[in-house]
Amino acid sequence: MKKVISIVSILILSFLLVGCTKETSKNIEGSLSEIMDRLYEGIDENEMPSLADNLELTEDIFPNFAFADNVKYKEAIVSEPVIGSIPHSVVLIRLEDQNDAEQVVNNIKALANPRKWVCTEAENVYVLSKGDLVVLIMSNELAPKIKANFENLK
Repeated sequence: MKKVISIVSILILSFLLVGCTKETSKNIEGSLSEIMDRLYEGIDENEMPSLADNLELTEDIFPNFAFADNVKYKEAIVSEPVIGSIPHSVVLIRLEDQNDAEQVVNNIKALANPRKWVCTEAENVYVLSKGDLVVLIMSNELAPKIKANFENLK
């Protein structure tokens, strides 16, 4: 009888421990360019900023777009208009360790400058994470749509 009670107690404790552990977010599959395309899904081509293009972010230019340094990342890209002073920037970062996501989000939030275009300002600024991805969205009317697309990534 004691063995049965012990086994049942161990099973109950095991289920409780498994149920109470923090669940880590699942990483999103695909290249950053493919994920960036998914962030723009459902947005009419006429709404898109003129000549928006993806640029790979190297260590040298990363702080100019993500407003943070000392971020340990595998890869990063930015989608911005090539010309003009259109307040639109979407930075997508794949971190080396998804456990750093909250710290990176807070760092970027504290430093992001929606007036980086000097003559104009982005109305909306969002910094979000999912798995090993962090996104910085600075834009006007497109920002909520891009944010929703990011939140719906699977």
